[in-house]
Amino acid sequence: MKILVVDDEEDIAGLIQFHLEEEGFQVEVCHNGMEVLPRLEKNLPEGIILDLMLPGIGGMDLCKRIKEKYPQIPIIMVTAKTGETDVVLGLELGADDYIRKPFNIRELIARVRTVTRRQADGATTENVGTVSTGKIQINPTAHKVYVDGKEIDLTLIEFKILQLFASNTGVAFSRDKLLDRIWGKDVFVTDRTVDVNIKRLRDKLLSEKERLETIRGVGYRFRDA
Repeated sequence: MKILVVDDEEDIAGLIQFHLEEEGFQVEVCHNGMEVLPRLEKNLPEGIILDLMLPGIGGMDLCKRIKEKYPQIPIIMVTAKTGETDVVLGLELGADDYIRKPFNIRELIARVRTVTRRQADGATTENVGTVSTGKIQINPTAHKVYVDGKEIDLTLIEFKILQLFASNTGVAFSRDKLLDRIWGKDVFVTDRTVDVNIKRLRDKLLSEKERLETIRGVGYRFRDA
C-alpha cells in the first residue's frame, strides 16, 4: 500500500518513511502543502499522514480539500497542538484519526494499518447489492450513498457507520459498541471522536437526518423509516 507523508520537518518525515518502508509500505513525502493536490491528481495513495502545521497551505484547509475531492482516502492528522479544539475541528473536516507529537512510531504504524485496512474492507464486494432504508440507498460495491436520489459524499468512517445503522434500524448502539464495530479494538479512539463523526454524518443526510437519533445515556439509534 502507498502512503503519502505530508510534513515540513524533514527529519520527522524521513523517520516515518523509513519505518513504514520497513513494514512493507510504499512511501512518498511532501514537505509543502501546495504540492499535495497536484500529486493526488496523478496518483492516489491508500492513506495520508498529514501534519497540521505546513507551509503553503495549512493542514486543516488541506484536509478539507482532500476530503471534498477524495473522500475515500483515509487521513491521519499529526498535530503538535495539545488543545482538543484542533483535534475536533480536524475530525469534523473529515480526518479519520489523529496522533499528537511527539508520537511513538509503533503506535503511528498501528494506526496506519488500521485505517488502510478499513479502506480495503470498504472496497471489498462482500456485501454486494444496494441497501435501502427510507429515502436512503447505499451501494456498498460502488461505495456510493444517495438521499432523495442525490449522491452525498461520505468519508469511509461515515459510510461504515451509516451502513451499520441502515442494516440495524431501530437498534441502539452505545459509543463503546460503535468504537468496536467501526474503529476496532486495536486503536485508541475517544467517545468524542464517535460524537463528531455521528454529527458530521447526520448533517449530510438531508431530509433523513432526524432518523439518526441520540439516545441519552445510551448512545445512538437509526429510527425505522
